[in-house]
Amino acid sequence: MLLPLLAAFLGFVVVAGLGFALAGPSSTASAKTLKRAQSVTGRDAAREAVRRPGGAQEQRRKQIVQTLKEQDRAQKKARLSIAARLKQAGLEISVTVFWIASAGLAVVAFLIALVLRQPPLIGIGLAFAAGLGLPRWVLGFLTAGRVKKFTAAFPDALDIVVRGIKSGLPVHDSLRVIAKESPEPLAGQFNRLVESVGMGMSMDQALEKMHAEMPTSEVRFLAIVLGIQAKTGGNLAEALGNLSSVIRARKLMREKVKALAAEAVASASIIGSLPPLVALLLFITAPDYVRLLFTDPRGHILLGIGAVWMTCGILAMRKMINFKL
Repeated sequence: MLLPLLAAFLGFVVVAGLGFALAGPSSTASAKTLKRAQSVTGRDAAREAVRRPGGAQEQRRKQIVQTLKEQDRAQKKARLSIAARLKQAGLEISVTVFWIASAGLAVVAFLIALVLRQPPLIGIGLAFAAGLGLPRWVLGFLTAGRVKKFTAAFPDALDIVVRGIKSGLPVHDSLRVIAKESPEPLAGQFNRLVESVGMGMSMDQALEKMHAEMPTSEVRFLAIVLGIQAKTGGNLAEALGNLSSVIRARKLMREKVKALAAEAVASASIIGSLPPLVALLLFITAPDYVRLLFTDPRGHILLGIGAVWMTCGILAMRKMINFKL
């Protein structure tokens, strides 16, 4: 008798469970579930409303960063152009004259190779180096020397502005004193700055033009300080005095780094110059032994491979000893 009763009870439980599952919960439970869902939905909406302004700010920040990066890339591209580099080097020649001179050097190098009865491949390589490498190297050398002179005299120019402001002179008159009393290239740059401001250009635009001709961090710092002071006010003499101290501290740090890296620079110079010097000595002492490298096609291949590896090694050593502050 227990077995049929147990089977009937289990069947009732199964049918009741299926009915509850198919019919759903009761009205009271449904009301509680709906209220709970509404509260959760409202909470999520509130959280979304709170997050939305932050998301907009984050998106705005990303757009600003992207815009600044694009502007920085455009400025770097403009500074790397031949016209900008000629201005930075202080050369009063046009881009056309520069390319004509480069082409003339290439032709002269190729003719010298032909006169020395060198293979045409070597002549083309010399022409390429003389036409593209040598003028750009000279341009970079002149630019580096000019920037170094400008940076060395820049803190003294800021001190002139500070003393002029403390004595009651306007900023424009203090800049004019720098243009008259400072050495080149500082005098020329500030003279153009004063002329640009006198012709109606704003100080920010004039400093931006000055930075294009002399792309140094010091000019950028000066532009930032003057721009912030023009918008917020404050003691300009104190701000420029602090900037002068910072620039002198940067110069001192640069000299310390240069002194610490002097041993590495000397080692790299010796290692880089050893292979050409050894080849030159062998050519002087045993010319027949080395001449095969220049007369045999296999020697040309070996010279090319050696030049590639030497270039890679020199660039690697330069990267290791080049510290930028």
